[in-house]
Amino acid sequence: MTAAHHSATSETILDAILSSLDDDKAEEIVTIDLRGRSEMADWMVICSGRSTRQVVSIAEKLTDRLKQGQGVLCKVEGKESGDWVLIDAGDVIVHVFRPEVREFYQLEKMWLPQGQSAGATER
Repeated sequence: MTAAHHSATSETILDAILSSLDDDKAEEIVTIDLRGRSEMADWMVICSGRSTRQVVSIAEKLTDRLKQGQGVLCKVEGKESGDWVLIDAGDVIVHVFRPEVREFYQLEKMWLPQGQSAGATER
């Protein structure tokens, strides 16, 4: 697989993820470009759901849509508690948090480049 094809694949998956999160009313969606910074993925997406129920619903619908639309089988962790669900879609890692849990862990601060705001980022 060439780098260009690999990138297009991660972009397609990222677009599908962002569309799904938007459809399910995820809040404060942040996209972090990890290309050249991490071996684990090309992109990280962080978002919030207003409640445990919404966090679980966002995660379930996202994994279903990726499987149906992209043929991507995701690894999912944390769905039982609904506080923080980690979805590994290969080239894109998605974190869905309840707002209090997101504030506690502050992943954006760890991964965003120095000086970049933790607000919604554009690719």
